[in-house]
Amino acid sequence: MASPQIYISFPGTAREALGFYAEVFGGEVSLFTYKDFARTDGPPGAVAHGVLDGVVALAGADAAAGEKAIRCEGLMLSLLGTAKPSVLHQWFDKLTAGGTVVDPLAPKPWGASDGQVIDRHGLHWLIGYEPDQPQPEERL
Repeated sequence: MASPQIYISFPGTAREALGFYAEVFGGEVSLFTYKDFARTDGPPGAVAHGVLDGVVALAGADAAAGEKAIRCEGLMLSLLGTAKPSVLHQWFDKLTAGGTVVDPLAPKPWGASDGQVIDRHGLHWLIGYEPDQPQPEERL
């Protein structure tokens, strides 16, 4: 079964946001402008479709005139156990740049380590791991 693809409508910041996420998670960004797609419902240089392809995959575009941009309420993007603890800590630290730490990534009373951050683009992330989390070679 395929996983849902996260697709974000940015308020004119798709180019910067997808570049930021590439710096955080690695991967390759592909961007296509409104002009590339012959769209006239926004500025020609605005991003009509962009994709971050990597360990963490995201897609998005600049919201067209009259469309709503991201507003994250009651939603978190979870990266629980998706990489080695050291990598998860690196991602968390990078996401905090210009963002807001909701809950530091630290050991919790129930034994796991997790934390929450709202990054500078408004995405709310939940990042963490179990102390005895298996470390298969294919994980980062």
